[in-house]
Amino acid sequence: MPDDLLKRLRRFERRYFPKYRREFRALAERGQQPTTLFIGCSDSRLVPHLLTASGPGELFVVRNVGSFVPPFDASHGYHGTCAAIEFAVLHLNVRDIVVCGHSHCGAIRALYGEPHPEAVHMRPWLELGRDAVLPVTVSEEALRRTEQRSLLLQLERLMEYPMIAARVCKGQIFLHAWHYLIELGRVDVLDVESGEFLPVDDLRRTPAYESFDPLQ
Repeated sequence: MPDDLLKRLRRFERRYFPKYRREFRALAERGQQPTTLFIGCSDSRLVPHLLTASGPGELFVVRNVGSFVPPFDASHGYHGTCAAIEFAVLHLNVRDIVVCGHSHCGAIRALYGEPHPEAVHMRPWLELGRDAVLPVTVSEEALRRTEQRSLLLQLERLMEYPMIAARVCKGQIFLHAWHYLIELGRVDVLDVESGEFLPVDDLRRTPAYESFDPLQ
């Protein structure tokens, strides 16, 4: 293991953990009770707990390439993202589900090219964002729009999960789409009234999923 990682482990054990020993022990004794499922991209520049100022026990996080949501179809075999969604909804009873993408996303850019020939799992995985691709020449503007369109696709796919659709209809779960602009340190949030991604300060009310055409 690299020496710098070992140093960080020692720093956690000796400096960080003692300051929050009581909180960690309480979480171990009573179990976790997060209110939010955070589905984010695996990109190292996206740090969910840093963005949301969350501590241990507050977020249930699942990350993958592109922040994609697989279809609700058991025939696809093993899938960690599907299992995490089910666990968060059925066992943890989360109230909010956030799908968070970001600018300069490698998965979105890969939709406009060809995967590495040895990336045998990447080709079918990228199809989860295929419908967000625009019939235009690749540009930074097109990539930004595709990133946001893909997030809306993932919300629509979440609504294909029966347990989520039922809870959304009852007002027990709320779905959110966030687009993190790495270079600006800003998160734009889907505003369901306008169908646009807006800076947090421009939102007039808490955004949540409603039925609308995501690709208009």
